Amino acid sequence: MALRELFELQGRTVLVTGGSRGLGLQLARALGEMGAKVAISARKADELNEAKAELAAAGINAFTVVNDLSETEQLRPLVDAVVERYGDIDILVNNAGASWGAPAAQHSTEAWDKVMNLNARSVFLLSQEVANRCFIPRQRGNIINVGSVSSLRVDMEMKAVAYYASKAAVVHLTRALACEWGPHGIRVNALCPGFFPSKLANGLLENIGTSIVARTPLGRLGGDDDLMGAVVFLASDASRHVTGQALAIDGGASIA
Repeated sequence: MALRELFELQGRTVLVTGGSRGLGLQLARALGEMGAKVAISARKADELNEAKAELAAAGINAFTVVNDLSETEQLRPLVDAVVERYGDIDILVNNAGASWGAPAAQHSTEAWDKVMNLNARSVFLLSQEVANRCFIPRQRGNIINVGSVSSLRVDMEMKAVAYYASKAAVVHLTRALACEWGPHGIRVNALCPGFFPSKLANGLLENIGTSIVARTPLGRLGGDDDLMGAVVFLASDASRHVTGQALAIDGGASIA
């Protein structure tokens, strides 16, 4: 196979959760530009409509599904909708997530459960649903979980104990699923972005963005295109011998 062909995604169906804005939208655009049939889900219909229009402007016809992944009963209907529209899912990108800033001593149980349920529990349950429905019967599939640089290190300025715990769980879940499902031809990897301007991160960046940049070897935050190459690599046959890995896209912040 020619090298360029290894990166092609023509005809493959990808589901990106939390795909209506920020990093999820960037991931969806990258996969769509490489030829994948793209489905994106999110909680808010208006944001999905805006994302659909943005993707259409880039020549990508995305299928959108309003869905709240924190509600377990909505997971199967999400998969049903995508399968009905496109057929079996080939690539699942678990991107939807939430954060909660609070010192550990004052962190509420309600906030802990909200973050852990969306960031870790739903990642497992949706992966399980897609694997049982689409991957294991065909003995092939690809899961890309979106962790965080916070999966790999703790920043003294960021008080978000549930977020740290949930994203660390995502990375180890990635490894566990890669081991267990590898014999079924299923690859499972994680992207671990550093700080990117987004609705989720902007409030924090207003306070500590300058110091984060100062402590990052490449001296900048992530940009609008900086996840695209990494997700295409993990989604494509270019990484067909890669599984169970966590790839940091953070300008070197996790090593500094």
